[in-house]
Amino acid sequence: MDFERLNGDIKEMRRRNRGLALTVGLLAAAHVLALVVILNLLGTVRTVVVPPSINKSFWVSRDKASGEYLEQMGAFIAWLVLDVTPASIDWKKDILLGYVEPDQHGELKTRQELEAARLKRINASTFFMPQQLVPSEDTQTVVVRGRLRTLVNGLETANDAKAYEVGFAYSGGRMHLKTFKEVTHAAP
Repeated sequence: MDFERLNGDIKEMRRRNRGLALTVGLLAAAHVLALVVILNLLGTVRTVVVPPSINKSFWVSRDKASGEYLEQMGAFIAWLVLDVTPASIDWKKDILLGYVEPDQHGELKTRQELEAARLKRINASTFFMPQQLVPSEDTQTVVVRGRLRTLVNGLETANDAKAYEVGFAYSGGRMHLKTFKEVTHAAP
């Protein structure tokens, strides 16, 4: 028996085992890293949805939408609420209520019905010309600034600079209207 040769073979096997153990360790670490990357990507899937009209490209993730999408939706909601006549307010109200968050539905429906009755009673029309849209991706709001022109019986009674904040919530693959309120017309 060649003791020296056997001893050399054992050393060679130990060296190979250390190399294999190192390789297995690196592969396990790579698998863990790949798993972490996959889990992080699962939460950031962007879904492409279509607003009423497309003017710019945009993105939507699990609970947020891009500023471009907020601008388009804010302008659309402002058109539904502020650009009304006695003949158009009822169908615009129905379209608007389709976008309203469920817990705000009753309150906004009542407000729009009161406004419709008032406009019909005095035969008034309002026309809103947006001049600036300021979105905030963090709060999912957009401030719409512009001129609100009011006509009663065809005569202009007001032409004022106004600003409105439109708040949104994105859930279930849909953008929902949370708030629509007038704000001070301060500079952005």
